[in-house]
Order: sequence, then structure tokens, then C-alpha cells
Amino acid sequence: MQIYTYSEARLKLAILLEQAENVGKVLIRRKDGQTFALMPEKMTASPLDVPSVKADITTKEIVDIIRDGRERHSGLPEML
Repeated sequence: MQIYTYSEARLKLAILLEQAENVGKVLIRRKDGQTFALMPEKMTASPLDVPSVKADITTKEIVDIIRDGRERHSGLPEML
């Protein structure tokens, strides 16, 4: 892993960000020897964030399908 000086990091910030995204971490060392890690932040997505589906169906048709399914299963015992 390459270590960049503070001055190099200032001049090549866009490159460092891209490298951190690809590699996972980039190190930057100051004159006093202290080292810092530049890492991409992990994106947390909701499990409910799903892509939409294009369907040629009306709202009424959707409601009818749901009602039909409920009527079919109304005699079954409820599951907890």
C-alpha cells in the first residue's frame, strides 16, 4: 500500500479518493510522522430499498388480487 505525504495528498486528492474506493484504504503521512487512513464510508442501504417493477396493471386489479388472496386464506389458522 502506497503512503502519500500530506503535500501529495493535497495535490492528488481526486486520485486518492478513487484509489481509496478501489483499494479500500489510502495512508497519508504528515511531517511529524503521524499517519492517517483515508477510507470510503460504507453505505448502508435499507432492506426495503428495492428497485421498482414496471407492470401494466391498474390499482383496481391489484386490490382485487389482494382481496382474492385474503378470501382464499381466510379459513386457515393465523400464523404468529
